[in-house]
Amino acid sequence: MGNQLDRITHLNYSELPTGDPSGLEKDELRVGVAYFFSDEEEEVDDRTPSDCGFTKDHSPAEGDEEEGGPFSVSEVEYSAFCSQECIFSKLRENEDLNVYSAKTLLTMCKPGDLLELVATAQAPHWAIYEHDDQVIHLHKGEIRKDSLLEVSSGRHGRIVNNRYRYRPLPPDLVMQNAVGHLGLSSEDICWTNSESFAAWCRFGKREFKAGGEAHSAEQQYFLKVHLSGSGVHTLVFRSLEDMIRERRRVDASGILKELSLVNGGKE
Repeated sequence: MGNQLDRITHLNYSELPTGDPSGLEKDELRVGVAYFFSDEEEEVDDRTPSDCGFTKDHSPAEGDEEEGGPFSVSEVEYSAFCSQECIFSKLRENEDLNVYSAKTLLTMCKPGDLLELVATAQAPHWAIYEHDDQVIHLHKGEIRKDSLLEVSSGRHGRIVNNRYRYRPLPPDLVMQNAVGHLGLSSEDICWTNSESFAAWCRFGKREFKAGGEAHSAEQQYFLKVHLSGSGVHTLVFRSLEDMIRERRRVDASGILKELSLVNGGKE
């Protein structure tokens, strides 16, 4: 049985691979909820790398006119689990978290790549790279295509294809997902932020949609927040979307809601 929620939100459902990347569709009834749009993205004025919290990892060679990176930025690190399976990892000890100028990033991208633009005290902005300098992303209540150089607005970025541990769709299907939703606006959108939309395009998992998964006592998501100097805090959530929203809130504010901590908080 097809995903009834997808049928509601896109007239051309049959043309879009919205199921699990394994190709298996489960027949259980999904919880029906009203979709909503929450615009968590903030406008970013043109800034220099230092304004955005970036520091150069090495001194530029004499004569360099423009620094393209890599830059480092102070960030909260995370790992996330569904039951016992790791589904998300952002740990400096396991991966390169350096970021690059938009111009440099363009030389590294391939169609279907998942991009993350970061700046201090802001939730990161995610997008799908198409070609040339174009990206497809959710911004201000609309799924649109823009120039990465314009979208970056002083932010630096990186490719985060492996941030989520799900099996990705082939690049042509990633692009089909993204392009097929161009032009949709708030009333038609079932993603609450740019990350959820871009990740759904790449992995095809309905759990990235608001109300896209059934809640059960057996399935819980655990987010481990690795705070420098204060240990690891563990938070529990009933859905992937709830976990993403809280993590983005922490990225923007740097503050954990104490009431969200489980098992006493610190580990």
